[in-house]
Amino acid sequence: WGDKNKLLNKVENEASLQYIDINYGPWDRLNNDSSFIDGIGPKPAGANFYPVDMTKEEYAAANLSEKTNLYTLLRRDETGDLTVVWYHDAYHEELNRAAKYLLDAAELSDNTAFKLYLTLRAEALLSDNYFASDMAWLDMKDNPVDIVIGPIETYEDGLFGQKASYEAYVLLKDMDWSKRLQKYVAFLPGLQHNLPVDDIYKQETPGSDAELNAYDVIYYAGDCNAGSKTIAINLPNDERVQLEKGTRRLQLKNTMRAKFDEILMPIAGVLIDSSQRNHISFDAFFANTMFHEVAHGLGIKNTISGKGTVREALKEQASALEEGKADILGLFMVSELLNKGELDGDIMDYYVTFMASIFRSIRFGASSAHGKANMLRFNYFLEQGAFTRNADGTYHVNGEKFAAAVQSLSNLILTLQGDGDYEGVKKLMAEKAVIGEQLKADLKRLTDQAIPVDIVFEQGKKVLGLE
Repeated sequence: WGDKNKLLNKVENEASLQYIDINYGPWDRLNNDSSFIDGIGPKPAGANFYPVDMTKEEYAAANLSEKTNLYTLLRRDETGDLTVVWYHDAYHEELNRAAKYLLDAAELSDNTAFKLYLTLRAEALLSDNYFASDMAWLDMKDNPVDIVIGPIETYEDGLFGQKASYEAYVLLKDMDWSKRLQKYVAFLPGLQHNLPVDDIYKQETPGSDAELNAYDVIYYAGDCNAGSKTIAINLPNDERVQLEKGTRRLQLKNTMRAKFDEILMPIAGVLIDSSQRNHISFDAFFANTMFHEVAHGLGIKNTISGKGTVREALKEQASALEEGKADILGLFMVSELLNKGELDGDIMDYYVTFMASIFRSIRFGASSAHGKANMLRFNYFLEQGAFTRNADGTYHVNGEKFAAAVQSLSNLILTLQGDGDYEGVKKLMAEKAVIGEQLKADLKRLTDQAIPVDIVFEQGKKVLGLE
């Protein structure tokens, strides 16, 4: 948006002000970014990372160093030409304040690894060089408190998918639960080897230092708090760090439980075949979410066609396809681990719970990478006969065809990523990432039942009893 005071000063309605706060702006993130304030107009595809009047052709013609960097803004100079501004220069005052708080926290911590990470992260905020702090974050193993902070995800950049948005999580690690999850990391190389795609698309080796941990979140801010709320994280996003050291998958179980109880279960009561509702379980929801995050580390990070990284080659299409990959490979992993006897339960528990969660995430809309990924999968699965719609408006999962669709969609997505096939992905999304009239009517039934689309948090010092 830019200067938020120019927006807030002209809005008097209390509900509108609250909704601006939830959406971090005047566009409804759970309704395809439609404006809910009169006179605002559509949201710019490039958000506030680029001049609103900049065209893609002007951007392509601009010979500017670092214009594609995650941590730079495009602005106009005094002559009207495009110029690059680093985040640490554009937000110098705010970042200095944030860095000071991190250094203060480092002084208070008696955990050596956490102290080092906080110090390096403070330096990173002021330099836009996050590699060392990302590595230090992965080196932390026994810290009961954690903070994820910085410009991280690129979902907000709808123009090129290049620019990262600031966000922060404050987390409490569940040591016992995390210890139980850690065994699954050892299966990553074997799972990579077994991916249902030609060998050339799985030649990279997942980092060996990957982790699975469970947390309760006590604070969200910035990008992760805007609109739909994240229930799991897979970081760092830097491909260099991923290949050298791996990633950490953070399962945010208190948020996950709230969404399961208040949203997913009521959705299942409306849209899932009554004979299959017994397959809906929190354990399956937790596992599907967990393996979604693990699956981000599988597949391929660098194209086989010489087009650079997958993220660079697929541009603004990269995020939605990557989320689709993680969802579908997560299910592939569940099946593999069940077959190995390393996971408990019935495969139908995971399939039916996954189906109910598709309806949950589709409601995030086309402006969300997760929403697009779920629309793509719904329509693909429908074509493959993975589920059928009953006369009473409920959906029935067909186990064998569901399994086959998981395999074939995994192959399709991994191939598109490995080839860096931008036009192919764009075509796939245009054809499949859409909500048909029947599905739209079924989703309206959820609204009519007053089932919420997502949650908002009561958080901060007062809630924690610190003021």
